[in-house]
Amino acid sequence: MKLTLIIQISIGAILINNFILTRMLGLCPFLCATKKISGAVKIGISVTLVMGAASVIAWLVDNIILIPYDITFLRIVVFILLIASLVQFTGMMIQKLSPELNDAMRSYLPLITTNCAILAVALLTIQDNPYTGISFTLAEALLNGIMSGVGFMIVLIIMAGIREKIESGTVLKSLEGLPIALISAGLISLAFSGFAGLHFPSTPGGY
Repeated sequence: MKLTLIIQISIGAILINNFILTRMLGLCPFLCATKKISGAVKIGISVTLVMGAASVIAWLVDNIILIPYDITFLRIVVFILLIASLVQFTGMMIQKLSPELNDAMRSYLPLITTNCAILAVALLTIQDNPYTGISFTLAEALLNGIMSGVGFMIVLIIMAGIREKIESGTVLKSLEGLPIALISAGLISLAFSGFAGLHFPSTPGGY
C-alpha cells in the first residue's frame, strides 16, 4: 500500500468523513460519555480497537462466505451478530487480563455494542475504496477502521474538554446540560467542515 494512499485514507477517515461530525453516527456515546476526558479516552480507545477488528472480520466474512455463497442479503444481520460477539469477547479478554480496567470499562461496553458507527464501518469496508475506485483490500479495510476510530476518539476528547471547561464556568440555567452540549457539538462540527474542502484524486499516485 502506497504512502499517499495511507495518507488519503487516514485524513479522510479522521477529518473529512468523521463518523460523528460528518456522518452523524455514534451520537449516543458522543453525548453520554463526554462529561470527563478520562471517560472519553476510555471509550475512544475501545471503539478504535473494535472498529479495527470489526473491519477485518467483516471483510473476511464478506469475501470468504457471503459473496462466494451468494448470501450478501444477510450482511447486516451477520455483521450485527459479529459485532455483538466481538464486543463480548473483548470484554472477556479485558476481564481476564486486567480486572481493574474491566471495572472501569464495564459501563462503556453496552455503548459500544449498540454504537451504530461500528456497524457503519463494517458496511463501508465492503464498498469500493473512494481513493482507488476498487474494493478495499484487507490492509486498507484495517487502516480505514482504525483511523475511523481515531477520528471518533479525537472528537470525543475535544467534546469532553469543552464540557469540562463549561462545567467550571457559568452557564445560563436554560442552557445547562444537553442544550449547551448540542451547541458545542454544532461549533465543533462547523470547525471540522472546513476539512471538506480537501480534495484527493480518485486514483492513487499523488495529490
